[in-house]
Amino acid sequence: MTGKKPALAAALLPAGQQVSLRAPTLADETEFLASALHSRTLHHSWTHTPRFPSEFHTWLLRMQQPASQAYLVCRNDTKAIVGVVSLTGIIFGVLQSAYLGYYVFAGHERQGLMREGVQLVMRHAFKTLKLHRLEANIQPDNLASLALAQSCGFSKEGFSPRYLKVRGRWKDHERWALLAR
Repeated sequence: MTGKKPALAAALLPAGQQVSLRAPTLADETEFLASALHSRTLHHSWTHTPRFPSEFHTWLLRMQQPASQAYLVCRNDTKAIVGVVSLTGIIFGVLQSAYLGYYVFAGHERQGLMREGVQLVMRHAFKTLKLHRLEANIQPDNLASLALAQSCGFSKEGFSPRYLKVRGRWKDHERWALLAR
């Protein structure tokens, strides 16, 4: 990574009509883990969310590394954590790119909350972090995630067989990308 990692200062994170973004902290452990446990069926083979305190702490440390940033998507009305959007593999300099990942917690899906959260992270990535490209890698049978990426303006760039290991198994992924406008 070239350059310094911009801070996740609350003043820099955009807020939307339904949700706001904030950085995760140790204080989020109980709510986060309860939401992840409640979402096991929803997430099944798509992703592996932290399920235990040790996994949550490891995830928090990983998201504090220079090439990663995590954002909790929280409802404006209740402050409940709706889901997570992350930027990983952040590269500044000549590439100015990152991988975008996201997942919603059960009970908050199909309400437009994650769409707004993803769009807020996109705005932050392009305007504040000055990234040029975001790439999302999505399993071909994850129709909800594909629809979300498409509705946020991502375009399919290709297919990668056995691209990422999810829950101990190599999974095919479609590559979707969005360039700064």
